[in-house]
Amino acid sequence: MIKKIILSLVIVVLAIVGYYWYMFSKTGGGDKGSKLAAVTLKKHSVTFNQSVSLAMMAYFDMSAAFVDADTIKIKDNSRKFIQLLDSIPMHELKKDTSTIYDMAMGSFAGIKANAESILLMTDIQEMRKDFSMVSENLYPFFRIINYEGEKMYWQNCPMAFGDEKGANWVSKTKDIFNPYLGKNHPEFKGTMLHCGMVMDTIKAQ
Repeated sequence: MIKKIILSLVIVVLAIVGYYWYMFSKTGGGDKGSKLAAVTLKKHSVTFNQSVSLAMMAYFDMSAAFVDADTIKIKDNSRKFIQLLDSIPMHELKKDTSTIYDMAMGSFAGIKANAESILLMTDIQEMRKDFSMVSENLYPFFRIINYEGEKMYWQNCPMAFGDEKGANWVSKTKDIFNPYLGKNHPEFKGTMLHCGMVMDTIKAQ
């Protein structure tokens, strides 16, 4: 629980820093525009982009396993996701600035730690909570690294963990397939499978 609280605080800080970095990079940052221009990311290598894409394929498979409430497939795909995360050449981000690298690694650590936590859980609801934290760390990660891959969608379920406890996830399509309520929910069965909304589009800038 303490780990998740700390990670949540890290997410908030990263999101705020990422937002202001993004806004200043678009406007030139006023009098400090020349300094802020130094953090503009260079294009990634083909290897970097392919590695991110492969990791996200495992994430999407994990999300689909949550939809089916298949805990064996959830753990198999989480394990694959972790392995593919480790194949991303994060050191490439050092070619820009240490600030970008450090911010990216902060989100990366949160993604990996919560994916690893899924492997330790036996209750699917606890797994879903870890999955939500994986997703919350992915969202600022794409902003920080200047994502260059295929278009994806940031989606929300307003009642993932109860009437007032929503959660988000990343999808490769606009269509809603809810990983928190899914096809086999003990209360809703499959009636909430398509419950949710698109909150944002994640795309190459």
